[in-house]
Amino acid sequence: MAEKTKIILNAFVRKCFDAYLLKAIIRDSGAHLSRKGRSRNWMLIADAKQIAKIISDVEAADQPSWLWFAKLLREQKQSLTQQELLNLVKLNPAISTNQLIALTDCTLAQARQVLDEAEWMDD
Repeated sequence: MAEKTKIILNAFVRKCFDAYLLKAIIRDSGAHLSRKGRSRNWMLIADAKQIAKIISDVEAADQPSWLWFAKLLREQKQSLTQQELLNLVKLNPAISTNQLIALTDCTLAQARQVLDEAEWMDD
């Protein structure tokens, strides 16, 4: 199971134009967004795959008031472990190096190492 990350979003709704659309993008990814009590602060709980999906959807939406959110997620995004990368490759054996890098933000060296390891395990 992928490790979940908790990200505090201060004044989330006030910083975003059309915040309800951004909330829908977050919910569609499977991540959990909740308000902290009665404050204007929110908490996002998501794994690395969900964060990657949210980042790509936010950037595709081309909404300037959401860019701070995508930047914050990029900074908070945890890199996947070698085993998590290997599990991802096992689930999708036809994945290319570039696809793996785009999906996980791993380095070229990590992607090649994991793909080689997966290939040797099949033999």
